Amino acid sequence: MKFRYFFKEKFIYVIILVLILITIEIFLSMYDIDLWIRIYILLSVLIGLLICMLIEYNIKNSFYKNLLNKLDELDEKYLLNEVISNPGFIGGKILKNVIEDTGKSMLENVNKYKHLAEDYKEYIELWIHEIKIPIAASKMIIENNKSEATKSIDEELDKVENYIDQALYYARSSTVEKDYYISKTNLKDIVNNTIIKNKNILIQNNINIDILDGIEKEVYTDGKWIIFILNQIIHNSIKYMNKEIKSIKIYAKEEKNKVILFIDDNGMGIKQNEIKRVFEKGFTGENGRIIGKKSTGIGLYLCKNLCTKLGLGIDITSERNIGTSVRIIFPKNSHVDL
Repeated sequence: MKFRYFFKEKFIYVIILVLILITIEIFLSMYDIDLWIRIYILLSVLIGLLICMLIEYNIKNSFYKNLLNKLDELDEKYLLNEVISNPGFIGGKILKNVIEDTGKSMLENVNKYKHLAEDYKEYIELWIHEIKIPIAASKMIIENNKSEATKSIDEELDKVENYIDQALYYARSSTVEKDYYISKTNLKDIVNNTIIKNKNILIQNNINIDILDGIEKEVYTDGKWIIFILNQIIHNSIKYMNKEIKSIKIYAKEEKNKVILFIDDNGMGIKQNEIKRVFEKGFTGENGRIIGKKSTGIGLYLCKNLCTKLGLGIDITSERNIGTSVRIIFPKNSHVDL
C-alpha cells in the first residue's frame, strides 16, 4: 500500500483539522498569548497528527503486504485465512472475518457439489455394470448364431463395450488411488489378455499382431488398469489403419531403472504439429475429423491421466503415413519414481 493512497484516504480529516487549528489561532489572537506559544500549539498538533498517521500506515501496510505475500505463496488460495496473522486494527479484523466466513461458505458449497458428483459417479458405475449384462447376453446369442450379419453386430458391440469401459474408467480416474493394487506383473500376461480382449476386432480388420522379444519382463503396476490403457492404444491403432497389410508390433526393452513397452503400428500416423496435443482432453486432430473415423479425444487423455496416477510414463512418436509408436514406461521395482 503506497503512502499517497493512504494519505488521500485521510485527506478530508487533515483538512478538517487544519480548519480547526485556524479557528483556534483566530481565537487565541484575541488574547495576549505569546506568538511562540501559539506556534508551539499549532506545530505540536500537526506533528502529533503526522506521527499517528505514520503509525497507522505502518500497521496497515505491514498487514496488507503480508496478506498479499501469503496469497502469492499459496497454491490453494482459499487457505489464506489459515495463514494470515491477526491484524492490529479494526478494518483488518473485519476483513479477516469476512475472508473466514467466505471460506467456510465456499467449503460448504464444495462439499455439497462433491457429494452430488459422488452420487452421480456411483450411478454411472452401477449403470455401466448393468448395461454389460445385456451386452454379454447379446454376444452369447451371436456366438450361437454365427453369420456375416452377426459378425458385424459383434464388431459394433465391441465398440460399444470399449466406449462403456471408457466411461467407467473416466468416472474412476479421479480416485484411482482407491481402486488400484500395485504388484509384480508379467508384461506378457498383460499383453496376451489385451489381445484376447480384442481378438474379434483384430480378426475382422485383418490386423497382424507381432509379439517380439523382451515381452516376458516383470514390472510393478496394476494389471487391470494397464489392460485398459493398452486396449485404448490398440483401438486407436485399429481405427487409423489405412494400409493393405496392417500390423501392430508389441515388444519391450529394459533400461537402467525401467522397462519400456512399445506398441508400434503402420497406420496413417500423426502430423508433427499435433503430437504434443494428442493427450489433451477432447483433442482429435486431423485424423479424428476424417470421414468414418470420428473420435471423442478421450482415449489417449485417459491413458495419460491413468499413467500419471499409476506412476508410469507414456509418450508418442509418429510419422505421417508411416506409423505411430507408443511407449509406456514402467518402473523395474516399486520404489522407482518415473
